[in-house]
Amino acid sequence: MKSFARILVGAAVVGFAAGETVTPVQKVIQLLQNMLTKGQEEKHAEQVQFAAFKQFCDDTSTEKKRSIKEAEETIEVLKADIGKYTSDASQLTKEIAGHDEDVSVWTGDKKAATKVREIEKTDYDAMHKDYSESVDALQRAVAVLKKQAHNR
Repeated sequence: MKSFARILVGAAVVGFAAGETVTPVQKVIQLLQNMLTKGQEEKHAEQVQFAAFKQFCDDTSTEKKRSIKEAEETIEVLKADIGKYTSDASQLTKEIAGHDEDVSVWTGDKKAATKVREIEKTDYDAMHKDYSESVDALQRAVAVLKKQAHNR
């Protein structure tokens, strides 16, 4: 392409030397030179745009890699926390089972003690009634004996 452009430029120079006005060959050369300039400008603009895009990609890639690394560290911390909390939950479940067993034993003890107290209360009420009746009878007997002792 460059050699063709040089030939056309050389032909144009020869044409200008002859003192002619713009010839069709010169017109073609001028159009080719304009195309070359436009192509170079577009290439430069594309290189600038590509450089900006490449910089964006590099920045984004670096940022994403850093974010991934941070997320992986967070995942590791969270996995450790999950393991700890699972262990704690297991330990607390065992403790709760022990406490539930204690509560059921204490509930049984309370029921047994309540039954014993009810039986003892029934026995006490019967004994109290018997003693009260006996004391009352003795008081009446003492009163009768005192009455009789005054009369004698």
